[in-house]
Parts: sequence; C-alpha cells; structure tokens
Amino acid sequence: MRAIFWLVLAVLGFHSFIAKPFYIPSESMMPGLLTGDRLVVSKYPYGWSYVSPSFHVMPRVDGRLFGRMPERGDVVIASPPGKREDYIKRVIGVGGDKIEVRGGIVLLNDQPLRRVSLGATRIPVDVNSPCSPDDYPMARRPGPDGRFYCELPAFREYLPDGRNYVVLDTGWSPGDDYGPVAVPKNHVFLMGDNRDHSADSRFPVEGKGLGGPVPWENVGGRAEFITFSLDGSAAWWNPISWFTALRGGRAWTGLHPDKE
Repeated sequence: MRAIFWLVLAVLGFHSFIAKPFYIPSESMMPGLLTGDRLVVSKYPYGWSYVSPSFHVMPRVDGRLFGRMPERGDVVIASPPGKREDYIKRVIGVGGDKIEVRGGIVLLNDQPLRRVSLGATRIPVDVNSPCSPDDYPMARRPGPDGRFYCELPAFREYLPDGRNYVVLDTGWSPGDDYGPVAVPKNHVFLMGDNRDHSADSRFPVEGKGLGGPVPWENVGGRAEFITFSLDGSAAWWNPISWFTALRGGRAWTGLHPDKE
C-alpha cells in the first residue's frame, strides 16, 4: 500500500508539474487536431498556477510561479473563468494587443493577419470526424481510395513574426465579426483553428466560450505533440478494434506553429 501511495503521488506530481496527456473532444482545432487525438501537454513552459494540478482542486490564486507569458501562435490549454474544465485553443493576442475580427479576418493591432488559400483540405470521415451535413453542408466527398472525405476551405495564417499555422474558414458564423477589444496585461486572447466551429475568446462563458481575453493564471500548459489518434470505432470488449481504430500517420505530429 505504501508503494502504491508513492507511485500515485509521483504520477499526480508529474501530471501536475511536468506534462500530462490530453484528449481532443471536439472539432474546434481542425485541421491540425481531430476529435480522438491524444497528445502531450507540458506544464512548465509558462510556470505554474492554481490550474496546474491535474484535477483543478486548488482555489483561485493570482499570479504564477516562475511565470512566463505564452507566445502568439502557441496551442495551449486554458480554463474559462469560474470553470474547472480545460479548453484547447491557439494564442492569437497577448497583453497590450488589440484584437478585432471582420468578415472572418483577424485584425491584430489594426493590421489584418495575412492569409494564403490552400484550397480544400481533405479530412477522412470516420466515427469521430463524421462531417455532419448540419455543420459542413455539401462537404462530404468520395475519394479515389473509396473512402469519404470532408473537404473544407483551408488557409495558412501568418502572425507578424512569421509564425504560421493552418485554419479553416467554412463560411459565415457569429464569430466572424467581433471587437475590437484590448487584451489586458497578463491575459491572452484565444481562438480555435476551426474558426466557424469554435467556442473561444469571442464568445461569453455562458455560451460555452472563454468570455474574452483569458487571465494567464487560467492557462494550464502548452500542447507539444500527438501521441496517437483513434477514429472512434474501438469497442472495449474487442481488443482487435483497439488497433484497427488507430489513425495512421498522426503519432508524433508536432503542434508548434511553423516559422517562415
């Protein structure tokens, strides 16, 4: 019992202060992250705060220990103010920035972020990525391999320092026009890469969003890389399905933005 106690304590300590696994539960970060992806989130890049422990049991405390602000372009996990759940989003603005969205285009400090069209990206349709016709009308298309794919308009978006990443823009949505807002000191403005299907800093907490810029105390860590990904077809009673449900080619995919 003593050995088990110390083992559990060591695992909890590692998860809380070094790194922890994270499961992607939604499509808000497509195309880079798919529902069913498992990834590693490191806890130490920004220091530690009251949300660092894995189970969010600590009361709110202002400030961070060995704190450092996230950079624009980082993919982070963060908790909405007053909530105990983790969201995963991308940092678009930091303290001192002005953020605005017009017609789906992000303006950072009054300058629109450069976007380059990549045409249609093709995401394989499976149980975890069903390409619902309600969310993505007319997007499901057959591929030459006999599988169905979700074909969605993709763009490479560039930050002022050259960091870049791929986003989806599938048409009009309520978040396409927002702000302007000033990001306060020690706050970050977060958005999902699937811009028209993401509850993020553009939406109130009551609407399952992040309620505007998020205090840095609410940032729990930085997403590093995908470990493995499941398509949703696995059944607990069928061990063979645990392997057939694995999506090929996603393991060890890095989650840091590219640099021009």
